[in-house]
Amino acid sequence: MASPVTKEISYEELKALVGKSQNLLLVDVRSKEEVDKGRIPGSVHIPIDSVEAALAMEPEEFKAKYGVTKPLLDASELVFHCQVGKRGGIATDKACKVGYVNARNYQGAYREWSQREGK
Repeated sequence: MASPVTKEISYEELKALVGKSQNLLLVDVRSKEEVDKGRIPGSVHIPIDSVEAALAMEPEEFKAKYGVTKPLLDASELVFHCQVGKRGGIATDKACKVGYVNARNYQGAYREWSQREGK
């Protein structure tokens, strides 16, 4: 079976969703040390090693741990990102494998976001 093709979202597309969409779940899969240096507003930190376990949680457990509602499998705005793009792609593939049909990776990652936002 071929591995799923990771779906991408651009800076412009993500920028349009951040702060405007009630449905966006932006998952930051970087390490705590990376997140402590800066983050995309509204993102939820779920380290790459925890993504599969997090997506397998019951909704109540997910909300208790991460403070947000667990996305439905057909959630239209589930986006993963890391520092440079690779881990976000891995997390997106993991989400697709467990049934998240619209999961996307922000390929530009935090590096592009911080450059564009001047932070």
